[in-house]
Amino acid sequence: MKHFLVEITYTAPIEKIEAVLPDHRAFLQTGYDRGWLLMSGPLNPRTGGIIIARAPSLDEIRSFFQEDPYAMNHVATHRFAEFAPVKRQALVEGWVNGV
Repeated sequence: MKHFLVEITYTAPIEKIEAVLPDHRAFLQTGYDRGWLLMSGPLNPRTGGIIIARAPSLDEIRSFFQEDPYAMNHVATHRFAEFAPVKRQALVEGWVNGV
């Protein structure tokens, strides 16, 4: 598995973001259920969000996030940065190694 930092940047007023937020969080749950997402949350101030993810490839994680209601409603963009988690807390060892 490859590891990614996914940066979400809002491109619409916060009122439009709030309207899509429940669907976005339901979408994220599918990524948690799949074992692809480790954590997610909004930035402070609320200009977007950050997600720590893993997937078989950059193409697959990009394809997954094309289904994000934020993307489908054109209220945010996604940026993907692949990284190698060479140092980490022991409590995430299994997730990093795909166990």
